[in-house]
Amino acid sequence: MPKNKVVLAYSGGLDTSVSVKWIQEKYDSDVVTLTLDLGQEEDLNQIAEKAKSLGALKHYSLDMKDTFANDYVIQSVKANGLYEGKYPLSTALGRPLIAKKLVEIAEKEDAYAVAHGCTGKGNDQVRIDVTVKALNPALKIIAPVREWGLTRDQEIAYAKENGVPISAEGSVYSIDQNIWGRSIESGVLEDPEIEPPNNAFEWVVPPEEAPDRATYVRVGFEKGVPVSIDGEELSTLELIRRMNRIAGKNGIGIIDHIEDRLVGIKSREVYECPAATVLLEAHKELEKLVLTRHQLSFKHMVDQAWSELVYTGLWVDPLKENLDSFINSSQEKVSGTVTIKMYKGTSRIVGRSSAYSIYNLHLATYSSASKFNQNFAEGFIEFWGLPSRVAKIRDSIQKVTVK
Repeated sequence: MPKNKVVLAYSGGLDTSVSVKWIQEKYDSDVVTLTLDLGQEEDLNQIAEKAKSLGALKHYSLDMKDTFANDYVIQSVKANGLYEGKYPLSTALGRPLIAKKLVEIAEKEDAYAVAHGCTGKGNDQVRIDVTVKALNPALKIIAPVREWGLTRDQEIAYAKENGVPISAEGSVYSIDQNIWGRSIESGVLEDPEIEPPNNAFEWVVPPEEAPDRATYVRVGFEKGVPVSIDGEELSTLELIRRMNRIAGKNGIGIIDHIEDRLVGIKSREVYECPAATVLLEAHKELEKLVLTRHQLSFKHMVDQAWSELVYTGLWVDPLKENLDSFINSSQEKVSGTVTIKMYKGTSRIVGRSSAYSIYNLHLATYSSASKFNQNFAEGFIEFWGLPSRVAKIRDSIQKVTVK
């Protein structure tokens, strides 16, 4: 008799490889594995072969790089997506897409459940579970690592007992990457006092080893979307890849901070996000040139709320859809070019221009070309400070009365 099916998000690593055997054993179910290519630069054929060697009934490899770049990363650029002002949401953006495809394959395969290798300590379990439940509440969710509660050492022992191949190289770090960033965890990085060693990084060279001459890059935007580098129009995917190379070569994009996870744990997080670091800053600078102070002030609150929704796994929440509508409407005039100077680990905006700029030289200049009537300032100051003065007068009268 055919067994029931479970669709497992499969990376080829220890957690998901052990999960294949665990689901077969504990749930007496066939496992269909699914791997999404989000630009993690791994051998997908090798991953597929490993899944089949573990007894997977079927394996799906889906190239989702363009979809991820255009439908997820670009929306984050428009929203200046940064969690706690530091993290460009690289891993967080990929999880709802993985969850969506898990649901689609589960429905195609008539599976009763989906599964993933997330632990009970992280944010990814929330991102995947919430999205799956929203898209198909009938699907059961299996999380072997979370349910089992095994340590990494116990997982390795189980793998050996059940013929699960373990990489001989065995990186000391836990890595998750896609085109928008590379997350590095475990090992010495768990001590927030220790500087990350250079061997933790692959995309960003140590700043002291970066070129001795500055690199200038001009990024073109259309309606909030980066579309060109130095005048050459590129697909979103290729533009991100190229900027990762350019910024990484100049030592730009290492992020090291204490992050508040959704589950309440403070975690030391280390990322490599060269393209994200540069493109987000360039986008924010272009917005300053074309949006009014009122738009910028309100959008800052919207961007922060949007980033927190994405970080906390609420990609499918109606509020995010509402915020997307505002964000997209705010980008209608965010077109132009931004010039970035990169040098030994630092990037600085040194030029910006737009046909929609509301910067007016005749108003801003201190030269004789100024068209600003300075005499108006006295009356403006009188009215601007009026509430503060009246409040102070009130307070001084009250003090006298009390005495």
